Amino acid sequence: MAKNTSKVGKKGALSIKNVTKIYDPSGVNVMAVDDCSMEIAGGEVCMIVGPSGCGKTTLLNGIAGFHSITEGTIHLDGELLCGPGKPKADQSAERMVVFQHGALFPWKTLQENVAYGPTVQKVLSPAQATEKAGQMLAEAGLGNFLKKYPGEVSSGMARRAEIVRALINNPKVLLLDEPYRAMDALTKQIMHESLLETYDRTGVTIFFITHDLEEAIFLGDKVHIVTTRPCQLKKTVEVKIPRPRSYETQSSEKFRKLLEEVNDAVHEEAVKAFKAGEREMA
Repeated sequence: MAKNTSKVGKKGALSIKNVTKIYDPSGVNVMAVDDCSMEIAGGEVCMIVGPSGCGKTTLLNGIAGFHSITEGTIHLDGELLCGPGKPKADQSAERMVVFQHGALFPWKTLQENVAYGPTVQKVLSPAQATEKAGQMLAEAGLGNFLKKYPGEVSSGMARRAEIVRALINNPKVLLLDEPYRAMDALTKQIMHESLLETYDRTGVTIFFITHDLEEAIFLGDKVHIVTTRPCQLKKTVEVKIPRPRSYETQSSEKFRKLLEEVNDAVHEEAVKAFKAGEREMA
């Protein structure tokens, strides 16, 4: 298998500059993101970690076009997604999202689920979409399950099919919001290996939110650590571990040192979030 070894000139570069998001429920301003900036190169696996409720998903929703931003700009490959005069990005197949809760249509087979998007968008004919869906599912190790329904396969298989459903649209960016959170350790390990194989094939830019620090380091090129709410970039850790990676990587001294560095930064923010929660409850 050809490996994705160079990111130079790859599509999917994200530029997030001075982004602020203020929610206003019932007239009470709630700042979820405050002056947050980060640069993500095309073809990069970017991992976002931080305390629960800190604003990570709010940032992802701004990129996807699900929510508006209050201030700042987000660009994709130099083109403005949202900013002054355009607070909300247009939703587009260039930016596909996979959430932690499954979203496959239970009444459609895996192949029908994957083929649905390009068929509805009329990018491919039904026959072309079905053929391509079958090919891509086979590449993901699901060739024997094309005619199965989501309820007939394991959670890991269903999640792989969801990622294939996103990738059939040939996106520039794959946005993943804790997609493996509810999985047991063994299933998660298999899913990590599957995602890395997919990345090696496609080189798609990945914006991945997680609470699992080992997951962040094992998968990522960079780990962006964000503060407790409001979300700001606290620290970026570059993961200089060669690809392709295997699970033996996690027993290396370099991996353990990176884990310690990330854990120290995240723990500090988690303590702040805990104390803030205590004050709110007082």
